[in-house]
Amino acid sequence: MNDKLYSITELAEEFDITPRAIRFYETKNLLAPQRAGATRVYNYRDRARLMLVLRGKRLGFSLEDIKEYIDLYDADRSRTEQLAHLMLVGRRRIQELEQQLEDVQTTLQELRTIENEAIDSLREKGIDPEKAVADIKAKLVAETA
Repeated sequence: MNDKLYSITELAEEFDITPRAIRFYETKNLLAPQRAGATRVYNYRDRARLMLVLRGKRLGFSLEDIKEYIDLYDADRSRTEQLAHLMLVGRRRIQELEQQLEDVQTTLQELRTIENEAIDSLREKGIDPEKAVADIKAKLVAETA
């Protein structure tokens, strides 16, 4: 199984990314395929590295963090440094996401307050808020048609 080779198209299709994205990761030294003439040929190791890159991106890690993590595998076969690095960047990412979550919750609370103030103002004027919203939606649809 470890001797299977992949073309750039096969990897792109398997991971639902473009060949251009794979070439971009090559320029960042995240992948280093072999060459068969002018054709890129990827082995199981390249495929595994691509999986790590995509997972790292999905989790919000920078390409620099991903590269450092992957490079540590080659430098430290015990994986001690690699795992410690993963913990470090993972904790940092958790803190970032927790802050973003707090920011989103604050924004949602502010928007709900604004909405409630608008509802109260419309009701004070004797206007049904839901009818007012429906009227505005209809007007916007008519204008874009």
